Amino acid sequence: MPTLNGILETALYTDDMERARAFYEGTLELKPIYEDKRLCAYGVGSRDVLLIFRRGSATQTVTMPGGTIPGHDGAGPLHVAFAIGKDELQRWEQHLNARGVAIEGTTDWSRGGRSIYFRDPDGHLLELATPGLWAVY
Repeated sequence: MPTLNGILETALYTDDMERARAFYEGTLELKPIYEDKRLCAYGVGSRDVLLIFRRGSATQTVTMPGGTIPGHDGAGPLHVAFAIGKDELQRWEQHLNARGVAIEGTTDWSRGGRSIYFRDPDGHLLELATPGLWAVY
């Protein structure tokens, strides 16, 4: 069996790219690593990439000099969890509060991890999770 080395990209979709960028760059302080008329890509951690697509802009197959990317899209509130250090949780809660972002839920996991949940302007559920959530994290 070939090996999987992780999840490289996660995609969310927005109806308002300017508003989404203001949130991800202002509130989460992510830096764009690529952008075009369809999407804005952010580096997260050492090798993960968060893609924010304009809703409907990626439904058609894209042909590039190196090949093709099949069409895709998403609807409704999606979910992304960001890994954070155990000692960072309180700082994140204070950071979100200072920016007027409501924390909608918290969970203490049986393995010792803790998660907080909040939404981006498109209604996507975002999670900040400390180690202990999963057997692999």
